[in-house]
Amino acid sequence: MEDNDERNDKKKLINLIRGWPSPHLLPAELLRAAANKALADPAVYVPGLQYGPDPGYQPLREELAAWLGCAYKSSYRPQSQNPLPGGSTVVGVGVGVGAGADQICITGGASQSIACILQSFTDPAYTRAVWAVAPCYFLACPIFEDAGFRGRLRAVPEDDEGIDLEWLERGIKRCEAERGSEEKPYKDPGPHRKFYRHVIYAVPTSANPSGKTMSLRRREGLVRLAREHDALVICDDVYDFLQWPVLAASPSPSSIPHALPLPQPLLPRLSDIDLALGGPTRHDPARKHFGHAISNGSFSKLVGPGVRTGWTHSTADFALGVSQTGSTRSGGAPSQIAAAVVHQLLASGDLDAHLDRAVRPALQRRHARAAAAVKAELGWAGVEVLERSSSGSDDGAMFGGYFLWLTLPGDGPRADEVAMRAQAEENLVVAPGSSFEVSGDEVGQVRFPRNLRICYSWEEEDDIVEGIRRLGIVLRRLRDGTELPASELAGKWKPVGTAGGFK
Repeated sequence: MEDNDERNDKKKLINLIRGWPSPHLLPAELLRAAANKALADPAVYVPGLQYGPDPGYQPLREELAAWLGCAYKSSYRPQSQNPLPGGSTVVGVGVGVGAGADQICITGGASQSIACILQSFTDPAYTRAVWAVAPCYFLACPIFEDAGFRGRLRAVPEDDEGIDLEWLERGIKRCEAERGSEEKPYKDPGPHRKFYRHVIYAVPTSANPSGKTMSLRRREGLVRLAREHDALVICDDVYDFLQWPVLAASPSPSSIPHALPLPQPLLPRLSDIDLALGGPTRHDPARKHFGHAISNGSFSKLVGPGVRTGWTHSTADFALGVSQTGSTRSGGAPSQIAAAVVHQLLASGDLDAHLDRAVRPALQRRHARAAAAVKAELGWAGVEVLERSSSGSDDGAMFGGYFLWLTLPGDGPRADEVAMRAQAEENLVVAPGSSFEVSGDEVGQVRFPRNLRICYSWEEEDDIVEGIRRLGIVLRRLRDGTELPASELAGKWKPVGTAGGFK
């Protein structure tokens, strides 16, 4: 019988960590046409190749305002007047919410945008803590730490509807009591910005890594809580346009639609809810309305990560304020020429067609195959998988994003050990749940020892299924006691962050 060294060396590496779009889904030809059009017209390429206005390339701001307004229907009306999450009731959709270009700021992508928001709207002496929904998109944590919040990141667990608001409210009140009186800020916000007492970080739709979507009533409750405690909710809304109906079974090619329009209506962004609730609040400086929720969008998953272009949606005062971040004012708007090209792609309708005909159908098929493989190859071991984005009635049987979140049985091996052995024995890279714990949080003890994250967006479809089959082999070996001895694993194991493209 082959030993584990030989068995692993003969197997192709399968990387189910990498949260990148498949090369098959990159719209190179569409971008080429958009770039040719942009670079052929001096009215486009001259401003596109120059320093840009602080809030970003104006044609893209205007096009985004219209596009987003259509997608979200720009219509939201809160039905509950209860200010705290415990009394929040169902929210209704109704009157329109303005979606003007002045509410849009063009960014260099979601990660760069968070850094600018923290530079402009937080102060390490004044801002108490950062509250991150956990399991958390772990690469956000270093951005918060670089902004001065190392040791002050706090995990807030999810339930079936998203963020646990009662946990969050208790934590904020406890933090305020422990910190005592307000400290004087180190920084000067200037006339166009303010500092928030707390920051809350969430991925409300198809969260990375859990796949959950925050319910409508929970979104309203979170915004009301933020307004009560002078918190800013930063929402990574990067998967909103990557949602689809869940297929009932492993699909045949003929069962996948050639075009899959965006499901309607989309749940309102938290920024829509915040705008609908009105303002300014008592925490805003006089005559300013900065609001308490911001939508952080990106073209990374819609076009390609390399375009490094995104946007924020917020109140007009907040959009202006974030555009006044020093690094933006020094260099002008980020991604100016990329923004001009993306504008051509968006305005022509090519982006919508690409999402309808290529991206969503492919992700729907990949998700269905991966979920079916989990049931077939891992079901015997008691492994559970989230099959739909929410247990509430808001989204029906919907899913979205790039990831499956697996839960191992309580009496089985820990996820860290499974991931270690999968790499050492099967040349398979998967992400253990410990990688998605909030960095430095020792207060809440929100841990994920029984979870694994699998990405179905990057590898070839058959390799995704094969990777899940290999994971089942590892679990069988662990059950039967035929796995590689622990003493031999040390030289074979690499931390998951070195596996490449861990997003």
